[in-house]
Parts: sequence; structure tokens; C-alpha cells
Amino acid sequence: MPIRRLGARTSLVYHSQTAKLSYGYSKMNVSKSGYRVFSANSTPACIELARRITERLGVELGKSVVYQESNGETRVDVKESVRGQDIFIIQTIPRDVNTAIMELLVMAYALKTSCAKNIIGVIPYFPYSKQCKMRKRGSIVCKLLASMLAKAGLTHIITMDLHQKEIQGFFSFPVDNLRASPFLIQYIQEEIPDYRNAIIVAKSPSAAKRAQSYAERLRLGLAVIHGEAQCSESDMADGRNSPPAGRTTSGHTGLRLELPLMMAKEKPPITVVGDVGGRIAIIVDDIIDDVEDFVAAAEILKERGAYKIYIMATHGLLSAESPRRIEESAIDEVVVTNTVPHEVQKLQCPKIKTVDVSMILAEAIRRIHNGESMAYLFRNIALDD
Repeated sequence: MPIRRLGARTSLVYHSQTAKLSYGYSKMNVSKSGYRVFSANSTPACIELARRITERLGVELGKSVVYQESNGETRVDVKESVRGQDIFIIQTIPRDVNTAIMELLVMAYALKTSCAKNIIGVIPYFPYSKQCKMRKRGSIVCKLLASMLAKAGLTHIITMDLHQKEIQGFFSFPVDNLRASPFLIQYIQEEIPDYRNAIIVAKSPSAAKRAQSYAERLRLGLAVIHGEAQCSESDMADGRNSPPAGRTTSGHTGLRLELPLMMAKEKPPITVVGDVGGRIAIIVDDIIDDVEDFVAAAEILKERGAYKIYIMATHGLLSAESPRRIEESAIDEVVVTNTVPHEVQKLQCPKIKTVDVSMILAEAIRRIHNGESMAYLFRNIALDD
């Protein structure tokens, strides 16, 4: 009996120590678990956006080195442990788009092989988003990029104002498509004097839904530019001729099949649907890159009596000679967010202004890590926004 009691007591002590030991391990694991935020390139713009986000989150930027070797290959070295953690990779897209994509892919794969729990890409401007439809005998490059990101190890993406919302269907993992419109609307209300005398303008019929969303929330009127000077993506010729033009197809019966002729599209003379006389015209769009359409729209609005012209866009790519053309045009101000680096363009054209969206990106990171609902970030957001 004493031996049994001693054995039972010893067993009890052993089990209690095991319980304490396992509790200590679980507590240690909980204290070590968390998330890290990394920058996928070392350009000043990406580092600045990452710094703003980490400051709002109250965390330090993850230690990593991303560089190009002498032969042009991308190399990534992660300088700290990421095992079992949620990793957020911030990647802005500079002018060298393909290098930025490789940096993101290589870093994601490096984190995947380092046993990160989840790898979330924070890509404010998603590249190749305009190539989301079949054109001629080309390819849907946006779908290809989505497959590459999934293969590299990404498990989630945070982006902003995709060119087409249907792009989310290309991915095999969740995509949070945030909106910049609350920040741009706030800028209109606070920085444009007498904005109540403004009118929201869509530079083409395809942009009318977005413009209507802005107009309804600002309680302003709506105008649409329509005519031969505009060429929207939906009007582009597909370009495929199968069989080639001028031929007729013959079936197995040997009969010649005459297909009905398709009438070519003819746009009417350019018109402005809506009264812009004596108003402030605010043109809204998601991307401003080649500014020829915007400059042409500004000239038309000036002719129709608008006395000030603003352009609001989420992504300011502003390629090639865009800053010079804006400076020489009738446009008074171009307002874009910091989803894309454009510091050089701002030096070339003082009309370009920037709105910071790091707040909503930081909040999205926090909510995803904590498993909270993202619905709060989409409050008062219209479906067509």
C-alpha cells in the first residue's frame, strides 16, 4: 500500500509538472506568435509607404534585403525568423513593373520556404490589371499573374481599386479590394473651395457608374463626355478574323455559308451630356497614365464654360510625358493617392497632389491578422464605386 500511495503521488506530481511544462510551452508559443511587415523592394517610395503603415500599426519593419545582382537576377535575404507567423509583404509598383513582380514572387517564395504561416501581399496597385480581357490573339496576363502569385506562396491579397472588379475571380485565394474614394471625397470637401458649385464628370460612358457614385455621395450633378474623341476599352476591335476576311466557309455539304455583314461602329460628334457652364468640373477615374484623353476632356469642358478642372484618380502612373502635358494643359489640379510612386512626376509638375491611403492599408492588415470583419472598411461604399 505505501508503495502504491508513493507511486500514485509520484504519478500525480509527474502529471502536474507535465501540465505546467506544457502550459509553459503553449504560453511561450502564444507570446511568440504574431505578424511581420516586410517591404518587397528598397525604393524610397515603397520604404516610405511601409514606414507609414508600420508606424500606424506600432510595429517595426521586418529585416530583409532585396537587390539585383550584376546579371540582373533578383535576390532576397530574409534576416529574421518568420516561422508560424502572418507575413505581410508591401509592394508598390515603380516604373520597372516586371522587376517589381519578380521581387514580390521571390520574397513570397522565400517566406514560404521559411515556414511562414500566412503570406499576404499588400499590392495597392495591381499590375497588368488592364490586361484582364482577351484582345486579338493575345492573352489575359492578369490571370497569369494571379496564378504565379498563388504558386509562389501568397495566401491573400490586399489591393485597391482594381481596374475591373471581376479580376478577383482570377485568384484561388481571398482578395480584399479596398476603395480610395472616401479619401478622394474628403479631399474634395476640404481642399476645393466652393465644391458645392462643382459637377462630377465621366470622361467616357464607361466611367459613368464610378462618376455617378461620387456625385451621389457629394450631392452633386453629373456630366458625361461622349463622342468620337473618346475610345474606351469596350470599343476596341477584337481584331480576330477566323476565317480571314474576304473568305467564306464551306461545310461538309460543300455549301457556301454567307455570314451577315457587321456594321462598323461610328461615334457621334463629341458632346457633353450635362451643364458644366460656370461650374467646377471634377473628372474621376481609377487610373491616370497616358493623359491625352484627360487633356482633351479638359479642353472640351473649358469650351463648355467650366472655369476650373480637377482630376481625381486612385493610381497615378503618369508615364512618359504626362507631367509636362498636364502642366501645359487646361487642367488645374491632378489628385492621386500614394499607391504608386510619383515623386519625380510631382517635381516636374506642381499641379500633381497626393492623398495618403496608408491608414486604410494598416487597418486592413490589423483586421486580417486578428480575424476581424472587413465590412467596416467598405461602409457607405457603392457597388459601382
